[in-house]
Amino acid sequence: MFTAGKHTESEAYERVWGSAPLERNKMSQLKIMFIGAHPDDIEVSCAGTAIKFAQKGHIVQILSATNGQSGHHEIMGQKLVEIRTKEAQESQKRMGIHSYVILDNNDAYLTADIPSRERMIKAIRDFGPNIIITHRLNDYHPDHRITAQLVQDCSYLVRVPNFLPGTPIPDIMPVIFYMNDNFMKPTPLDPEIVVDIDDVADAKLNALDAHTSQVYQWLPWISGNLHKVPSDPKERIEFLRSAFGTRWANIANRFRSKLIEKYGDERGSKIKYAEAFEASEYGGAHDIEAEKKLFTFD
Repeated sequence: MFTAGKHTESEAYERVWGSAPLERNKMSQLKIMFIGAHPDDIEVSCAGTAIKFAQKGHIVQILSATNGQSGHHEIMGQKLVEIRTKEAQESQKRMGIHSYVILDNNDAYLTADIPSRERMIKAIRDFGPNIIITHRLNDYHPDHRITAQLVQDCSYLVRVPNFLPGTPIPDIMPVIFYMNDNFMKPTPLDPEIVVDIDDVADAKLNALDAHTSQVYQWLPWISGNLHKVPSDPKERIEFLRSAFGTRWANIANRFRSKLIEKYGDERGSKIKYAEAFEASEYGGAHDIEAEKKLFTFD
């Protein structure tokens, strides 16, 4: 599954993209697909890496497997779907990514049935990613778990022409990574790749800030903290930093040795926020040494 060895940047692109850059200083574009269960899941977990890929010139898409229609204590149905869609579109602009797609599956009703598989397969084929980043199967939310299951179910079928014929078959099998989480059972996250996101932490917070109905209404309400949400825009950003920054700092502290290995002792020991990625056994075969270079943004 994993190929050892050292790789130049050109070889790294050749391994994942299929061909090396034509010019030494001209970077080939990769297609990176972040698949979350809900609008805002990627912003919470790994938007820093999405922003970094976009800044480096790659084509980045976020796909939400559901429309977010259940995630609120007051607003319901189509009205909430429209709000969550507009928020996702604003988040897309703030991140500077290529696209933000929301599938027509109801939040909290997602199942790994054939219609859902067909919608997921079509979305993956339409974008044609080199890399997919998604949830792991062990997670508190059923939509997260089912999204992971759907990606796994599609990982081989995406290149089977007789499943959902009529949609274009991609030339390559995408490699799949799991994004960071804090779940320990049945197995904790074991990342091969950890990314310093200190330089884009404010941009990540700005993307989260676009999801008003989620981060300033629904999540504070369900956690009993709605009364603590400030009205001032600058204070709201600091509210988000307090609410979510601890998660990103925990990732950095948890995988400190990997950050030091990657960035050196001086820098690695000082990194405040990080995102981590574990290679999946589904999808294309990994070449970790090559992929580590792709996730290096300096």
